[in-house]
Amino acid sequence: MLTHKYEYTFMVSIKNFKQLALSFPETAERPHFEKTSFRVRNKIFATLSDETNLGVVKLSEIDQSVFCSFDKSIIYPVDNKWGKQGWTVINLKKVRKDMLVDALTTAYKEVVNTKKKN
Repeated sequence: MLTHKYEYTFMVSIKNFKQLALSFPETAERPHFEKTSFRVRNKIFATLSDETNLGVVKLSEIDQSVFCSFDKSIIYPVDNKWGKQGWTVINLKKVRKDMLVDALTTAYKEVVNTKKKN
């Protein structure tokens, strides 16, 4: 029987998502319709739905493609025009914490770098 050296934690709590999102510099938590948004310099890089245990992050098209290639039951594009713009759903009941950290970091950097260009 194979044993793994590393133990992966599946399911990230709402509290953990918020703590991770707020750990980035200049990040603010604000209401956004029926969700919570996480913003840097007033631009949203992530949202969270307490009711559905789903997070959504803003990725570039390339980064979205990379993250979604892992497992489409865990990370997948939003099913509308927003998904074509990089908005990507993360199922908090299934995602590993390290993958969520990578996705939030990528989303944060995407929004910060886009904001600097404008």
